[in-house]
Amino acid sequence: MILTQVLARKWRPKVFTELAGQDHIVKAIANSLDRNRLHHAYLFSGTRGVGKTTIARILAKALNCDQGITSQPCGQCTTCLSIDQGTFVDLVELDAASNTQVDHMRELLESAYYAPSVARFKIYLIDEVHMLSKSAFNAMLKTLEEPPNHVKFILATTDPQKLPITVLSRCLQFNLKQIPPALIVSRLQHILSREQIKADLPALQLIARAACGSLRDALSLLDQAIAYGNGVVEENQVRDMLGTIDLDYLYDLLEALSTQDGRAMIAIADQMEARSLSFDSALQDMGVLLHRLALAQIAPQAIDEAMLDRERFFDLVKRFSPEEIQLYYQIVLHGRHDLSLAPDDYAGFTMTLMRMLAFVPEQDLASFEYNADDKKAEPAILIPNAKPVAEKPVTHDSSQAEQWADSDYTSQQWLSIVKQLKLSGMAKMLAQHCEAKFLSEGKIALYVPELHKHLLEKRYQDRLKQALEDYFKKTIDIKFSIGTLSGMTVAAIEDQEKQLKQSQAIAAIEADPFVREVVENFDAKLIVSSIKPIN
Repeated sequence: MILTQVLARKWRPKVFTELAGQDHIVKAIANSLDRNRLHHAYLFSGTRGVGKTTIARILAKALNCDQGITSQPCGQCTTCLSIDQGTFVDLVELDAASNTQVDHMRELLESAYYAPSVARFKIYLIDEVHMLSKSAFNAMLKTLEEPPNHVKFILATTDPQKLPITVLSRCLQFNLKQIPPALIVSRLQHILSREQIKADLPALQLIARAACGSLRDALSLLDQAIAYGNGVVEENQVRDMLGTIDLDYLYDLLEALSTQDGRAMIAIADQMEARSLSFDSALQDMGVLLHRLALAQIAPQAIDEAMLDRERFFDLVKRFSPEEIQLYYQIVLHGRHDLSLAPDDYAGFTMTLMRMLAFVPEQDLASFEYNADDKKAEPAILIPNAKPVAEKPVTHDSSQAEQWADSDYTSQQWLSIVKQLKLSGMAKMLAQHCEAKFLSEGKIALYVPELHKHLLEKRYQDRLKQALEDYFKKTIDIKFSIGTLSGMTVAAIEDQEKQLKQSQAIAAIEADPFVREVVENFDAKLIVSSIKPIN
């Protein structure tokens, strides 16, 4: 299949209804055209390749179509065809990036006062208008404020913040959105079907993601993919072309992480290095995957039903707690941020993997305070994957254990037991998020709230059961259920204690005579968030 024209030009929309992802702008402009409520200056802003110049040319046709001012230009008259071909004499296009000087603007504006040659309106389309010099803007202001009735200005920019407020205030402003990947894929499928070119859906999804919201970039990449694949667009070839990471690597890494298999994770990193894959892209894609995992835990219906790896994806969802995913996501962000500071990319990537192995979230404390602009930003709390030492170790003997096993349930008794169990990681989290009911000697019912049911994996249950049997020094019959009792979990009790300590610390600081004197005499303000209780 030989293409005589690049796809971006061949399939450029010629009417408003063909535009993708800009419905809010199309509706506003169409309504104004149909009601003949026209403005003398329009400003279209947005990132590259989202349709700024395309909308400007369609608007020029709508204003000058031989059938009259309309939101649906015919596309067949001499005017419409000339604008499509770029030969219409009364549509003056200026690239401000290469014509920044005031002399060019003055010449342009002097011709504005002459009537159009053949059209209804003389239209000035100035692309990348923010690149004009200050003198050029000043020269344009008078004409922009009081233009002749036959003149329309259409301005386009990728950086509207650089435009003088005096120019912004004289324009009808429209901000174009980045085009969602799903919409880009749909458009690519439509074009490929018309071009009779075969393509895999995953390949088009890769192109759409690489385009970062720009349909023009997506079409350019599609042109490249067609040439690379000799007329066929396939996932493996597109991955090689883009240098993107095969998702299987990321799934393998996270599956090994879920079992704390560090040796397997490093082996996978070695395979990636052998293929010269980009570790920066790998961390970026892992961040995307972790975001999707977190989204699936909160709103599984938001995950695309057509996802090819859906079964493997949801298996990963069950392997991690929400706290773990949040922590790993932040570790990945930090790892990517610090990649340029590492001895080499391999060292930076593998250190990120080892950091994920070394730390696990403790209750609800695992969170980062990350600022991409602050190179010194550090995680607020990182808790090693090891059993923390209790502040006041609780001793017990077998008689006490027997007494608890036969007595009525209390939250504090379960808290005391959990503190002494030899547990770490996810099994410890399971114990902390359980409520216990001691039914009789050697029989315990453990209830896990719906929010934490993901902790009920058999391996975590087995580890908790073994720890309880070691504690009571006998076989324990445990029944796990999803539900709640009237008491509180260990995690909730400890969080309550932490909040109480925090409140007491704040109250003590506020009551301190020196602090009060500073506040009163110097109008100081106490930053409460900086106060931490001392154990």
